[in-house]
Amino acid sequence: MEKYSDRLNRLSYSQTFVMSNKVREMKANGIDVISLTLGEPDFDVPEKIKQAAFDAINENYSHYSPVPGFLELRQAVANKLKRDNNLDYKPTQICVSNGAKQSIINVLASIINDGDEVILPAPYWVSYDEMVKMMGGKSVFIETSIDTEFKMTAQQLEQAITPKTKAILYSSPCNPSGSFYTYDELKAIAAVVAKYPQITIISDEIYEYINYTGKHTSIAEFPEVYEQTAVINGMSKAFAMTGWRIGYSACPEWLAKACDKIQGQMTSGPNTVAQRASITALEMPKSELNYMIEAFHKRRDLVYDLMKDINGFKCNLPKSAFYFFPDISYFIGKTIEGKVIKDADDFAMCLLENAHVGCIGGTSFGNPNCIRFSYATSEADLIEAIRRIKEFVKEL
Repeated sequence: MEKYSDRLNRLSYSQTFVMSNKVREMKANGIDVISLTLGEPDFDVPEKIKQAAFDAINENYSHYSPVPGFLELRQAVANKLKRDNNLDYKPTQICVSNGAKQSIINVLASIINDGDEVILPAPYWVSYDEMVKMMGGKSVFIETSIDTEFKMTAQQLEQAITPKTKAILYSSPCNPSGSFYTYDELKAIAAVVAKYPQITIISDEIYEYINYTGKHTSIAEFPEVYEQTAVINGMSKAFAMTGWRIGYSACPEWLAKACDKIQGQMTSGPNTVAQRASITALEMPKSELNYMIEAFHKRRDLVYDLMKDINGFKCNLPKSAFYFFPDISYFIGKTIEGKVIKDADDFAMCLLENAHVGCIGGTSFGNPNCIRFSYATSEADLIEAIRRIKEFVKEL
């Protein structure tokens, strides 16, 4: 007798972790694999932040924190949002969680009833659709393409809204496409959402600092949707603190209280030592992180120069984050060693098994014609990976 819940059976495994595990297995068997799968900075945490963690241990920060996080950390988040985004939030509007994933789950759990619709511009981060399913909601997808830098328009958004629409969930800068929405694009989107007060915007801005052109804009900057917006951010990408598991949401007061209530029954407050270190991180001048951003920028240009010459790849120049999301539909239907490539996931698996380069197929990102490469690794590995890819596509 099957004991699994219907809720569990609705979910899929994260494709990023499926491919990452496959890479680990191959490496354990002595195969020289270059992994471009995980979205994780390859830098160490800055020394100042690590020292703050040591200090917190020595100062015995080993007991429960308030459910939404230490007041000092929530104030540091509020200060950061004012400094970087010109957003006014009080500590009572901020909930610090065990990573930005939990921050998003808290918001969805607070507003979604069974059958409610959540609009996802595709491509989207792999967990978004699964999170909506977990809450009993239904995802409504807005298709985009490489020709529009994988961004939805305000007109597309308005056409997707129905009486059942409860939320819009997107990332800007975007994982997996590396695109971000400009001020004017978000202004037009805000004008649409403002007409529908029942809709909450969930704006995932975790890659905010990794932006190579222009200033980051948060949709919460537009007064007409401030009370409808949950801003999601965290420490993972900008500060290379992926394993420290600190994310946060900044919301209208009513929604912040709801997130506090949900989190109080799920996990309570996040790790206290990581919280104390995050205060130091958020108070650091942004300039102290420039070495990471500059390295990513250099790698992006390197990969683009190499990848744009791969026959069959349609590749744009991403303006943020650390991903490429090339369209490889040219290869769908082609054969290698007797196996027909049905979609981008097949292409990714063939690439791994034949060229020993790990990437993620785009199906779980909402686009079966694209693959995602992370360039958060060394230049030497990137050069060798592109060389292997070029050799691989010759066989197709």
